[in-house]
Amino acid sequence: MLLATLLPSCILAFLLPWLTRPALAYAVAQCAALATFGAVIAAAPAVLAGETLRISIEWLPVLGARFTLRLDGLALMFAALVSGIGSLIVLYARYYLQGDARLPRFYGCLLGFMGAMLGVVLAGDLVLLAFFWELTSISSFVLIAFNVPGRNALRGARVSLAITAAGGFALMVAVALIGRVAGSFDLDAVVASASAIRADADYPLILGCVLLAAFTKSAQFPFHFWLPRAMVAPTPVSAYLHSATLVKAGVFLLLRLYPVLSGTEAWFLCVTGIGATTLLVGAVFALLQHDLKGLLAYSTVSHLGLITLLIGLESESSTVAAIFHVMNHATFKASLFMAAGIVDHECGTRDLRCVGGLMRTMPLTGILAITAASAMAGVPLLNGFISKEMFFAEAISIGRHELYGALAPWIAVFAGAAGIAYSARFIHDVFFNGPSQGLDRTPHDPPLWMSAPVAVLVGICVGVGVFPDRFVGPLLAVASTATLASVPPEYSLHVWHGFTLPLAMSATALVLGIGAYSVLMWQRGLHRIDTPSAHGYLLFERAQLTFVRLGRWAGRMLRGERIGWQMATLAMVSIVACMWPLISAGFVATRPDFSAHVEPFAITLWLIGSMATLAVIPHCFRPVTRLLFLGAVGLVVALAFAALSAPDLALTQLFVEVAGVLLLLLALERLPVEMICRPSGMRTLLRASIAMVGGAGLGWLAWEAMQRRPDDPISAFHLREALPGGGGTNAVNVIIVDFRGFDTLGEITVLGAAALIVFAWFAREREQGLARRLQDSFMLPVIIRVLLPFCALVAAHLYLRGHNLPGGGFVAGLLLAIGLVLEALALDRWRVPHARPVLWLAGGLSIALATGCASLLLGFPFLTSSHGHPQLPLIGEVPLASAALFDLGVFGAVVGATIILVLAFAFGGDGDRKEVP
Repeated sequence: MLLATLLPSCILAFLLPWLTRPALAYAVAQCAALATFGAVIAAAPAVLAGETLRISIEWLPVLGARFTLRLDGLALMFAALVSGIGSLIVLYARYYLQGDARLPRFYGCLLGFMGAMLGVVLAGDLVLLAFFWELTSISSFVLIAFNVPGRNALRGARVSLAITAAGGFALMVAVALIGRVAGSFDLDAVVASASAIRADADYPLILGCVLLAAFTKSAQFPFHFWLPRAMVAPTPVSAYLHSATLVKAGVFLLLRLYPVLSGTEAWFLCVTGIGATTLLVGAVFALLQHDLKGLLAYSTVSHLGLITLLIGLESESSTVAAIFHVMNHATFKASLFMAAGIVDHECGTRDLRCVGGLMRTMPLTGILAITAASAMAGVPLLNGFISKEMFFAEAISIGRHELYGALAPWIAVFAGAAGIAYSARFIHDVFFNGPSQGLDRTPHDPPLWMSAPVAVLVGICVGVGVFPDRFVGPLLAVASTATLASVPPEYSLHVWHGFTLPLAMSATALVLGIGAYSVLMWQRGLHRIDTPSAHGYLLFERAQLTFVRLGRWAGRMLRGERIGWQMATLAMVSIVACMWPLISAGFVATRPDFSAHVEPFAITLWLIGSMATLAVIPHCFRPVTRLLFLGAVGLVVALAFAALSAPDLALTQLFVEVAGVLLLLLALERLPVEMICRPSGMRTLLRASIAMVGGAGLGWLAWEAMQRRPDDPISAFHLREALPGGGGTNAVNVIIVDFRGFDTLGEITVLGAAALIVFAWFAREREQGLARRLQDSFMLPVIIRVLLPFCALVAAHLYLRGHNLPGGGFVAGLLLAIGLVLEALALDRWRVPHARPVLWLAGGLSIALATGCASLLLGFPFLTSSHGHPQLPLIGEVPLASAALFDLGVFGAVVGATIILVLAFAFGGDGDRKEVP
């Protein structure tokens, strides 16, 4: 049943954009929305009886996260709002966007958002909640940017995505911290660990991250500016996202984590303070708007602040009032947005200074809109009146803080008066207040089915206002129980409670609101007031512009002609990164033992390496000769590895050095003479000094690291477990392809991505060839005929023996890649029969990934390996390990990436090379 509430919208969201007939797309979308709403209604009896429906599927066992859906009273209420109002929006959009060929794509995006929002409210695991939370931000971005006649829609979508995505990142941090304290991400376990979370040292950080996520999503001050900017979206989007669903996600998060995070001074001060500020700011700004949807947007901000304020008061009755107002606000605000869309659709404008007197030409729309606006103002016998009375009752009963207790009643009356004032402006300016001005069409009531969704929601407003217990009493009770994690207090949903102080406050707010609107509208004075600027949006734009300028500056600094500055920066970062562990742990001066016997071979290697290094410094040699001396230094390092019983490192160093020298030779051929001119003697001496000091420092750091090595290094485990755990005697190769196979998969993926970037970069130039450079080379085409098969044979030998003897896929891949590069250079072509780098790269990555997924199909964790020694006919016992297939993927990826990286410089055009004097 729970999957039935989520699957229709999620599946059809991907199928609907492929439909070409808008009528068929509407039918499919309407069926999906109604099926989702029907699944929620079918599950309602069990939840109203006190049950909590739950389904759990294994998802991310390493993180301790499960795909858990959980339907309790709070989730039922929000799921009913999301699916019920979503069904009405689908019908409304059918007529609002009639004739738009993009309607199938719109319905696909709408159902995608519905699925993401249902995922948020049904999530029984915090990791799953954070996942769907981000999906709501992305899908809402697409919906807001759907209307793209200009840049306004894209700007509004960008602002909303930036603000809500920042809150989503904060939510992920909070989820990680809560999981650490509770030991689980399961919602029931988190609620059970509420006292431990509040007592933890990270509670302020957890609370701050959760509140940041909730405040950004629910447009609380100072993040409220994104909601009015999002009003450039089509009206069905505004009616669905910005009244009933998306902006309620932050409120839902506060209610869901209420039993976990509430009960502290920080919760009370932060939530009530931000809620009260948002309530007042939104009310004032709503009254001063001249755009109809802008008025509704700021009124939404104000009502969201009211709900947040009620949640922050921390009394159980105030939380019940907040939940009740969530339901009421969703119904009357969605109907008001749809009524505003009808006005815009029929009049061609939303400017309150132009429309007017529509009651004569649009009587049905006028009756529905006036009723919904009266519910927003809190007129008796409508649903807004009851929740407003509950708010006033809570405002006069605050006893926790004297200052709050003194200010709350005045804030409540002022906010109530402002709500009545902007509701009165909506009614008077649109449907009365003289004839319309400057309209290019004659407005009239829309088709009946376009008004039907508004009528349904208005009927709910009236029904709840007259018979609240019958309409929402059971649902409010189970939602309150789920939120409080206990039996809710006694509360009354009766319309009449006698002559009480909250009633007097309502009457005062009514008089003040009507009076304030009358004064402001005296001789149309309100129409001449400029709409206040959205300072929050201006700050956002300035911050964004600052980041853009910083990015451009960084781009200028990182361009190719600033290679010296780049290398200096990298060197400084590397030095700081290397020295930081020693600085933080304290320096320990350890003298080397010079009395130990030193082999003559080691002294010889050291002298050869030193002489080759010194030969690189002076400019008496040509650049190519100095590059060969540099390669000799790498050869000395490889011999040192071999002497220290590290044959795998020696082989890798040898082939990397060959490939590196070949790459540098080709790169040197492309450089203009200005890049390799002889610098002054002082500059050479300075560079040599820096290099010597840096080398000595790194050597000293390596010595210190060796002295700090623990007595029981991890190498002992690898040597001990290589054969029984990995099926091989070569511990180095077993580590790469088995023990740390996931790291290797990530490394070859990054290597492949870098190679493909280079491949794309040189795509336009790579066919020009090296004819001029190789026109005198007649030996290479002859030698390569024998050399390439020999390289392939040795590479195969190194690969096959790599699991037990020195070798492996990485070394074998380097050797074969060098042979294939020489073949391409000999034939003077990028595409040769064997050097197909993209195929090598794609094949290698696919094999490595398929090896990891095969273990999943067999019921084991990703990249789990297996080994054995089967008896083969005529051959005998053969050692086999599944990690060899993964090593084959490494082999292919290294071959493809090396070929691309080397040949890109060979076939990337002739450049601006001049002869070196």
